[in-house]
Amino acid sequence: MKEIKDIINAYHQARSQGQATALATVVLVEGSSYRRPGARMLVTDEGQLTGAISGGCLEGDALRKALLAISQKKNKLVTYDTTEGNNTTLGVQLGCNGIVHILFEPIDGSMSVNPMVLLAKLLEDRCPSVLITLFDHKAASGPHPGTCLLFSDTPQTSEMTGNSEFRTHLIDEIAQQTYRAQTSVFEEINLADKRLTAFAEWIPPSLRLLVVGAGNDTIPLSYMAAHLGWEVQVIDGRSSHCNSERFPGASICRVAKAEKVVEGMSIDLRTAVLLMTHNYRYDLQILMDLLPRTDLRYLGILGPKSKLEKMYTEIEEQSGATIPDSQKAKVYGPIGLEIGAETSDEISLSILAEIQGVFAGKTGRSLRYKDAPIHHPLQIPENL
Repeated sequence: MKEIKDIINAYHQARSQGQATALATVVLVEGSSYRRPGARMLVTDEGQLTGAISGGCLEGDALRKALLAISQKKNKLVTYDTTEGNNTTLGVQLGCNGIVHILFEPIDGSMSVNPMVLLAKLLEDRCPSVLITLFDHKAASGPHPGTCLLFSDTPQTSEMTGNSEFRTHLIDEIAQQTYRAQTSVFEEINLADKRLTAFAEWIPPSLRLLVVGAGNDTIPLSYMAAHLGWEVQVIDGRSSHCNSERFPGASICRVAKAEKVVEGMSIDLRTAVLLMTHNYRYDLQILMDLLPRTDLRYLGILGPKSKLEKMYTEIEEQSGATIPDSQKAKVYGPIGLEIGAETSDEISLSILAEIQGVFAGKTGRSLRYKDAPIHHPLQIPENL
C-alpha cells in the first residue's frame, strides 16, 4: 500500500509541474519474478520513476516503453522473457526464470476517472477492494482497456470500460467473486468479440497500528511502521510525551486516561494494538477493555510472560470468570519475534516483523527452509 501512496503523491506533483505520466503495472507473471502481479511504477516524461516493477533489471527498458506510451497516448503491453539464464536482450543477465507482462498506461488527467483516480479512491476509502485491469496478453497492440474498475462498497468504473452491460459483468461475475474469495484471480472475458484477460486484484487496507505508550522506545517503532506505509496512531496519558513533535509519522497523537482509551479507538480487522506504556495499571485497564473485542486480531503486550499472566489473573478475579482461550489467542506477550533483539530499534524490528507475519498468516521462519515458491501462486487459466 505504501507503493500506491508514493505513486499517488508523485503523480500529483508531476501534474502540478505540467509533466505527463504513465503507469506501469505487472499484470501477469509466468514462472518466477522479483515482483508479482499488482506491482506498479509511475513514470514521468522527465524520467522520474516511483515504485518498482522488478528488482531493477527491467526499469531501464520500462522507462523507454513508458515514454513511448506517453508520446503515442496509447496503452501498451510489453512482455519480458527472462527464462534463459544467459538472456542479455536488455544488456544484463536477468536470470529471474520467468515471463513478465507489463501494461503501460499513459494517464489522461482530464478524465474524471482514470487509473490514478481509482488508486486514490482505494486509499481514501480504507476498505477491502478489488481492482480490475483488462489486457490482451496475446497481442502487444491491444486492445488493452487497462485499469478500469474499483470494486468496494461503492463500485467505480473508468470511462474505458465501455457499455453498462460490460460494467455489470465485471462487477457481478468477477469483482464480487474475488471480493468474497479475498484472493487475486485471472479471468477470461469477451469484449466486442475480443478475448481479454481480466486481472482482478484483491487489495486489503493498509495495516493500522495503535501504539499505546509514548515512551522513547516507541519512537523508532512508530517511525518504522510509518515508513512501511502503515497508519500509525499513538496514545498516552501524558501530553508532554504524546505529541506530533516526538511522533511526526503518526497520523494521530491522542492524550487520554486509561478508561477512555478504547472508546476512542478505531479498530477493524486490519488493526494491531500494542500496549507499551510501562504503566501496569494503565495497560491492565486497556487489556480488560480490549479482550472481548472480536474484531481485533493482534494485541501485543510489552514485558515478560509473568506480567501477562498476572494481568490475566487480576482480570479473572475482578470479573469472576475465566478468560476464554479465544480471547487469549489474539494476545501476543512477550511481543516480537525471537531474533536476539536488545536495543529499542531491534525490538521495534522484531515487533513489526511479528505483526506483518500474523496478518499475512506466516510464522516468520527463514525462507531457506521453505520448499514451495516464496510467493503464493495465483491461479492462471489454462488457456492463457
